[in-house]
Amino acid sequence: MLQPISVSLASLNLTTLSPMLVVIGGALLILIIDLLKKDLDKSIYVTLSILVLFVDFGATLSLSLNERGFFDVMLVDGVAILSQLLILLASMLFIPLALTSKRFHEYSYPEYFALFLFMVGGFQFMVATDNLILIFVGLETASLALYTLIAMHNTRGSDEAAIKYFTLGAMAAGFFAMGAAAIYATTGAVELYDVAKVFQARMNEPGFSVPLIGGALLMLVAIGFKVSLIPFHLWTPDVYEGSSAPMAGYMSIVPKITMMVVAMRLLGLYVDMGVEAVRWMIIVLAIVTMTLANIMAIVQEDVKRMLAYSSISHAGFVMAALALDTTKAYSSIFLYYGLFLFTNLGAFAMLWITRNKQARYHYRFHHPYQKFAGLIHLSPVGAVIMGIFMLSLTGVPPFSLFWGKLYIISATVDAGYLWLAIVMALNSAIAAYYYLKLIVWMFLKPANPGVEALEVNKSRPLVVIVGIAVAVTTLSIFFIQPLLNYITYMVSVSGY
Repeated sequence: MLQPISVSLASLNLTTLSPMLVVIGGALLILIIDLLKKDLDKSIYVTLSILVLFVDFGATLSLSLNERGFFDVMLVDGVAILSQLLILLASMLFIPLALTSKRFHEYSYPEYFALFLFMVGGFQFMVATDNLILIFVGLETASLALYTLIAMHNTRGSDEAAIKYFTLGAMAAGFFAMGAAAIYATTGAVELYDVAKVFQARMNEPGFSVPLIGGALLMLVAIGFKVSLIPFHLWTPDVYEGSSAPMAGYMSIVPKITMMVVAMRLLGLYVDMGVEAVRWMIIVLAIVTMTLANIMAIVQEDVKRMLAYSSISHAGFVMAALALDTTKAYSSIFLYYGLFLFTNLGAFAMLWITRNKQARYHYRFHHPYQKFAGLIHLSPVGAVIMGIFMLSLTGVPPFSLFWGKLYIISATVDAGYLWLAIVMALNSAIAAYYYLKLIVWMFLKPANPGVEALEVNKSRPLVVIVGIAVAVTTLSIFFIQPLLNYITYMVSVSGY
């Protein structure tokens, strides 16, 4: 006779689930409010979403380090806390932009904010576990919500973007599932710490590592799709172009942070075990991605597509740190994306300043370089701020991303990969061309006829968000060391 299994509430350690429960509860609350009272002003849902995210932020900060919960599938370590804080910070900067304009009708739907919170919850699940099944569940939860959010922009371009993202996202999910199946079939485990134990005990057995490396290759393809590594990047420019500017900026940051954490946990296991084949796969993908993305960014005619290829290049730049297997390298990933978050989201938000419903300067693109000609005369402050973001993305000191690039290159040199550091520095120099190209158009080109008719969005939420972004970008030198110390501590206590 089977004996009943007794599970105590204390053993579940549900506090490890508290951040996700907060955000999922907030999403359900929004849906319930909408059922009870229709046609409420969108500001109510924006305020409620921000409040939920703030509570979630506090719940994440209150977590104890290196704990497991809910049948040991939840993992709360320094990496999980850091990545969740970055996800929530980016989300809190994004949501207020819903108040900036009535032209984006998707913000008038309560379902938009509920889906957004469900998406955040999915991302949090991905980074707060080392269980392959729960990572997959979080990935699909976040992805399905994100596909819908893109489609809700309700333009021909957004419909195409959502379908393309859905199709390639489904392919990425398939590769992830096959990779997880290969790892499980070889080791009999889905928790990465158990996989590591089996790997360490049997790695010298003939033929044992072959299916494991095959699983890693499948996983790397899935990660490549989500992080936009070349040649798995084909969806990125079109999806960014079809999405609203703020959503494109958000997509360039948060999904990449989450998949970088998954890559740290999964691929870092192989690198730590000394599987050089996986290390070199990461390095080759990183070099190809940052180089080809820079070349493609140079020939773009649209600023949003240029920023899309720019984010691909930055993903390749950061990906190189995964192959180094040092605390400094892993810390550099969080420092880089923590600074990149403000700069890139600010740059995409600035595209909103001169947004027009009609493609006025190009038959296809809404943000061609020609539209920014003489912006210094139309909006001097806007041109200066956009110039600061471009200089930061270039890596010009003292702006924020200079410190991120410097720290990654320093970690690469310290790990003994001087040649890789040189490649990364050369790619940063190449990227300077297309960033400075926009500055030339804004400051040195004469204004286009009719440029005075551009709609300039100076609503308060946009001004506040962009102001925060430019403040962090320009003043980072004053807080970079304390931030780096905190990140290094959190990564080191996680065992990286």
